[in-house]
Amino acid sequence: MAIAHIGIGSNLGKREENCLRSIDFLEEEGIFIRKCSTLYESEPWGVKDQPRFVNAAVEVETDKKPQALLAALKKIEKTMGRTETGRWGPRVIDLDILFYNDLVIDTPDLRIPHPFMHERKFVLRPLSDIAPDKMHPVLRKTVKELLAEVK
Repeated sequence: MAIAHIGIGSNLGKREENCLRSIDFLEEEGIFIRKCSTLYESEPWGVKDQPRFVNAAVEVETDKKPQALLAALKKIEKTMGRTETGRWGPRVIDLDILFYNDLVIDTPDLRIPHPFMHERKFVLRPLSDIAPDKMHPVLRKTVKELLAEVK
């Protein structure tokens, strides 16, 4: 079984409910939730002219390989009504693999650790709730250290 960390975000509809429902969908996919962060409200990143986000993070245990986990997340997003709105645009739900064990993967469709997580307080703050001492396998800093450095 692998330990993965997943970032959750929503800025359309019932944002808090969307985040919590996505966790239920993860469990329905056979993904065991080990820890769940607090929900946080945050400013949009990248494209500023859109509603504020609600963000969270979960630590999960899964027997799914990274590509299969990504497919499960995309399936959940689609089930919840996510449509493509352009990069960093508004969304009903956004699910991102932040870490998968200590793997480093860099393929066209999957990058782990998440390539922008160290720049995003809205990712690091909830992740710090559940995994403050998790070491970033590339940057060699803990989540807590990365959060302290982010602007």
